[in-house]
Amino acid sequence: MSISRVLVANRGEIARRVFTTCRRLGIGTVAVFSDADAGLPFVGEADVAVRLPGSTPSETYLRADLVIEAARKAGADAIHPGYGFLSENAGFARAVVAAGLTWIGPTAESIDAMGSKVAAKKLMGDAGVPVFAELDPAAVTEADLPILVKASAGGGGRGMRVVRDLADLAGQVQLASDEAASAFGDPTVFCEPYLENGRHVEVQVVGDTHGNVLVLGERDCSLQRRHQKVVEEAPAPLLSDDVRQRLHDGARLAARAIGYVGAGTVEFMVSTGSTSGESRVSFLEMNTRLQVEHPVTEAVFGVDLVEAQLRVAEGGTVPAAPTHPRGHAVEVRLYAEDPAADYQPQSGRLDTFEVPADLEFDQLLTYGTRLDSGFATGSEVGTHYDAMLAKVIAWGPDRASAFRSLAGVLERSRIHGLVTNRDLLVRLLRDEKVLAGEVSTDFLGTFDLSAAPADPYAAAAAALALAERDRAARVVQRAIPVGWRNVVSQPQRTVLATPADDEVEVLWHGGRDGYRLDGGGVTVLAAAPDRVVLEVDGVQVGYDVVLAGEAGTSTVHVDSGRGSASYRVVPRFVDPADQVSAGSLLAPMPGTVIATPVESGSAVTAGQTVVVLEAMKMQHTISAPADGVLDVAVAVGQQVAAGDVLAVVQVPDPGAEGEQA
Repeated sequence: MSISRVLVANRGEIARRVFTTCRRLGIGTVAVFSDADAGLPFVGEADVAVRLPGSTPSETYLRADLVIEAARKAGADAIHPGYGFLSENAGFARAVVAAGLTWIGPTAESIDAMGSKVAAKKLMGDAGVPVFAELDPAAVTEADLPILVKASAGGGGRGMRVVRDLADLAGQVQLASDEAASAFGDPTVFCEPYLENGRHVEVQVVGDTHGNVLVLGERDCSLQRRHQKVVEEAPAPLLSDDVRQRLHDGARLAARAIGYVGAGTVEFMVSTGSTSGESRVSFLEMNTRLQVEHPVTEAVFGVDLVEAQLRVAEGGTVPAAPTHPRGHAVEVRLYAEDPAADYQPQSGRLDTFEVPADLEFDQLLTYGTRLDSGFATGSEVGTHYDAMLAKVIAWGPDRASAFRSLAGVLERSRIHGLVTNRDLLVRLLRDEKVLAGEVSTDFLGTFDLSAAPADPYAAAAAALALAERDRAARVVQRAIPVGWRNVVSQPQRTVLATPADDEVEVLWHGGRDGYRLDGGGVTVLAAAPDRVVLEVDGVQVGYDVVLAGEAGTSTVHVDSGRGSASYRVVPRFVDPADQVSAGSLLAPMPGTVIATPVESGSAVTAGQTVVVLEAMKMQHTISAPADGVLDVAVAVGQQVAAGDVLAVVQVPDPGAEGEQA
């Protein structure tokens, strides 16, 4: 059986990743895309593409019937599910096979066996794989705490909550159940012990129809936020030979217990918290698909896992591979999110997206870096899907060199238009504890997430670049120097706002001799709309500047060897129509209102939830900033844009009460 054309039932970077291998093997490619994704790179890179009308996952990528019909239309003879969406849906796998197409994944029976985490744990325990005991939420006691509430059909951290106080259990179970129902269509949740200072270590397996199971080492995925992985590496550091062997043996037992075919991952928790120092290994779940972090395994073993999937689907055997990893690889997930604002997802236009990696979507066979990205400069990041922009991977002969290389690539990247976690990733890759391998799944819970202070002269560079843009746009009096005044009474004043809405004032002078900044110690050596060069205390610094938007509504992005910064130009005069009432609660991003738990006219207290939004596959609560009376401005089911007024909390005026008295 030979595959000639593959439809990827997914989007973004995983679709591009599969296309890359297919092109190398001479296999045709088909993309399916939602209306929201029509302009993304993966659509144009496929040989042919089929539109799935609509934008939400339920209208598009989760419609098995539409995906299979698209395969028929485009002449595909096989379907690769990628990860997420329908990738672990046994019903979809059966429908693909029933349609006469080749399913590039495990059998529907294997997916069923691991689809319910509750049933999977029992199956694994019976097979001799070490497992955690399951806890009934109704029977949990103080002695069981802390516990982890998990979605039975879930993954990716959705439907997962840590509970440390028994009084919070019922509420957290309900929230996890609601999130699981929204993300996976199944509200079932269960509880298990939560290991403080535990490590998340997973093992890559590939099985074939001939009974072979290949184990390709392990990955450490302990650096997580919201139980979603942020940094992954292979091999896992600080594991004893005994623990490593137990992990590999457990993964092999798990795969053989269900006759596993294709690429999959067996996930474990590893803890060294016992007084004896003995490590505890326990099965978490098996992901019956290709994992997001598969590139680090490809890098250290030199195996193309997508090619392995294709060969196995064609009836071939698992690939030959080294028995031990070569060197070290590390991957980071670059998200459009603001870590300092509780990882709030971001949406909008990527004005610039340039990551100086050596390769894209290919195995790392030599020292270097790789970029797997779903976006490019000018792409729109919407609210319907996950906020991951790209995966950036580095391979090195040892762990230290891989981490250093990746930190440097991220630092040199130019990413404008949206707040991202790039700076946090750089800090993590250079953190002493991270470099020593001393991390756990709760490491980021104690990490300082506040943004590093921007270069104080980046705002000055932005102001001068704006002045130069205005000069270039003149149609009259072009010979007059920028900012020139016949009688100098005061400096020119440019006010900029940071993404956190903190205002920065830049005072400067212009004239026939060029620019001069107030404050001393700084000399303006050159200024243009796209580059400003300053001499700061005897050190020359070049600032690359990108101006986005029209004059008067500009956003300015500044990059230098001292870091990156973005500013919004604050207009000198504000239209009264653009002002909002005091106490207004604004939508932090586009989304859908899914709950308004307090009625208009009701009294609320500071911190009380008044609106719940759903955006980027997550729920976001909007809380009252102070005690007062609530006026709700939206309804459940309503779509809102970023900046829309959701509600207003009217705070009583203490002075008015005194006057009445």
